Amino acid sequence: MNPALLLRALTAGLVAVLVAILPAGAQTALDKVSFGTNWVAEAEHGGFFQALADGTYKNYGLDVTIVPGGPNDNNRILLIAGKLDFFMAANTLMSFDAVTNNVPVVTVAAIFQKDPQVFLTHPESKVAKLEELKPLTLFVSKEGIASYFQWLKYEYGFSEEKVKPYTFNSQPFLADKLSAMQGYVTSEPFAVEKAAKFKPGIILLADYGFNTYSTLIETRSELTDKKPDLVQRFVDASIVGWYHYLYGDNAAGNAMIKKLNPEMTDELLAYSVAKMKEYGIVDSGDTLRDGIGAMSDARVASFFDKMVRAGVVRRDIDFRKAYTLRFTNKGVGLDLRPKN
Repeated sequence: MNPALLLRALTAGLVAVLVAILPAGAQTALDKVSFGTNWVAEAEHGGFFQALADGTYKNYGLDVTIVPGGPNDNNRILLIAGKLDFFMAANTLMSFDAVTNNVPVVTVAAIFQKDPQVFLTHPESKVAKLEELKPLTLFVSKEGIASYFQWLKYEYGFSEEKVKPYTFNSQPFLADKLSAMQGYVTSEPFAVEKAAKFKPGIILLADYGFNTYSTLIETRSELTDKKPDLVQRFVDASIVGWYHYLYGDNAAGNAMIKKLNPEMTDELLAYSVAKMKEYGIVDSGDTLRDGIGAMSDARVASFFDKMVRAGVVRRDIDFRKAYTLRFTNKGVGLDLRPKN
């Protein structure tokens, strides 16, 4: 055989062997993706860190960088400016606000089916239902007054006369047994129990009709138009990460969280995961059929109507621009949920 032809044949054969033995990820360059959270690393972000730590994002062809938020960071601005590809928005009110202000972002999945917002009470007050909070002094943040408390006023007849500012310090609540304090079901009850050695009562607003989605995956509208496959892979991989974090071995995700946030403890991480499961924060309702991340037109319309009646959002905005069902409700990861 001609030496040149022999060399060409040997080279082609070697390439074929290498392609056969190399893993798929080594054959195809991963798509670089950046995702910003809205707070420091914690269990409430666990599924995203799990998907990164256990290789799920990589399996979906993604090289993901997670950029934690914090008190002095605004990752949503970085999303809008094109510096991040995805952002973890707090709740559906942020999505409505984007429409109101013509910000070109859209929600593509809702990781939390229930907003974790709660009121904590003292055992001595014997409060068991939302309406029983009315006579108590209520510690509510400025953001809470502008959002869920307006709904409480309209829907349940609460009064701002009973409200005192909540500054994310539990001491005023601990000192007043006839008070209640806002918090997240996944964290503040744990902190109170550690500090005061009693288990506070918990009233979850989502169980009384405050039906916003929470922990949303948000991206720029142009990305859904120009790179829908990228968006779909990020959503799917994040959903799988959440199933692994809640129901599988989440040690890798927790290790990454603790590395980024040294104040996080194994005890608090375990508590937060347990509460997410106990209260159905991530996996309940529509997700039982459609998978984690599920959204529905009816649910968003219902919440929009409640916020309009409470005076929180304007009726004349086209709230349907706030989200899309194109990338969710596909049953991704349902096989990863425990059968019992």
